[in-house]
Amino acid sequence: MPLIINRTPVTEDKWTLVSEEQSIPADGAIILPLAQWLENREALAGREVGVLVHGDDDLDQVLALNGKVELIAVAFPAFTDGRGFSIARLLRRAGYKGQLRALGDVTRDRLAYLERCGFDALQVPEDRYTPEVLNAFDEVSVRYQGGASVTRPAYPQS
Repeated sequence: MPLIINRTPVTEDKWTLVSEEQSIPADGAIILPLAQWLENREALAGREVGVLVHGDDDLDQVLALNGKVELIAVAFPAFTDGRGFSIARLLRRAGYKGQLRALGDVTRDRLAYLERCGFDALQVPEDRYTPEVLNAFDEVSVRYQGGASVTRPAYPQS
């Protein structure tokens, strides 16, 4: 799947997504499901480890990842599931500085919103990616609400 990091397409990704059914590879940068990371975190100390979170994961456990992992991948299983937007906003508000990556149903019409919520890496499905998707970031120039990088809303506050 094509990966966009900071609005730039990336050809090589050092991270490997590991499913719950797979055994953990001995080396390399890995992304583990939250439950698998919680079970193995002591054994993984010193490794490059990211964590995959879902909308139904315990939010306290997700927020506790702040400062413990350098990448948090958030799953978007369907267009109708927007919990990942909230997870990203809450992580950024809590001070998370690592990479926030959106996976799953990541579509062109959501890219700018994903970025505004704090995502800096977006994994777009192969069948939905063309070089023109990068135009989506600049299509809306005025926003009424604040975002991860611009906290003030566009309207004057009293």
